[in-house]
Amino acid sequence: MHLRLISWFFIILNFMEYIGSQNASRGRRQRRMHPNVSQGCQGGCATCSDYNGCLSCKPRLFFVLERIGMKQIGVCLSSCPSGYYGTRYPDINKCTKCKADCDTCFNKNFCTKCKSGFYLHLGKCLGNCPEGLEANNHTMECVSIVHCEASEWSAWSPCTKKGKTCGFKRGTETRVREITQHPSAKGNLCPPTSETRKCTVQRKKCQKGERGTK
Repeated sequence: MHLRLISWFFIILNFMEYIGSQNASRGRRQRRMHPNVSQGCQGGCATCSDYNGCLSCKPRLFFVLERIGMKQIGVCLSSCPSGYYGTRYPDINKCTKCKADCDTCFNKNFCTKCKSGFYLHLGKCLGNCPEGLEANNHTMECVSIVHCEASEWSAWSPCTKKGKTCGFKRGTETRVREITQHPSAKGNLCPPTSETRKCTVQRKKCQKGERGTK
């Protein structure tokens, strides 16, 4: 009887040691699968780490790495910050940095605003604009060169001399036109907006007190 009790004691002891070793092994496997994963994540994180911040995001949020000193921290945002573009994948929505010369972009191949010193043209950032285009320093874009445009000439004015329309045979007449489009920096300059030429009329005497037109 005494030996039977001792045998049961050792069986129970070995069983408890086995259960303890299994729990410890399961805990080690979980730590290997999810290193430093925290509970109760903040700021839109689905999973997170005390050291690395967000590891994954809640649905529809974008995951982006922000550099703080020498360390990168994962954050989850409703939209990508300036300098990044967003891409949605089945398993993650990710923010990717634009090209180095691009300030904002639609995707990796199409910039929407360039950094200082570059001009935007067809989604690319250029140091100099292509031939036939010029740099607009206000919008920082390559734009078409605009040449000056003028309206048609007006009719010739009455023939006059010293502001009078009588008392002479030879005088001058004038016509004018307006500038309808001013040129851009590299555009052709505007032509003259008035012309004067000599004219001849049948001489007529000025009536007493007649001063003509000016």
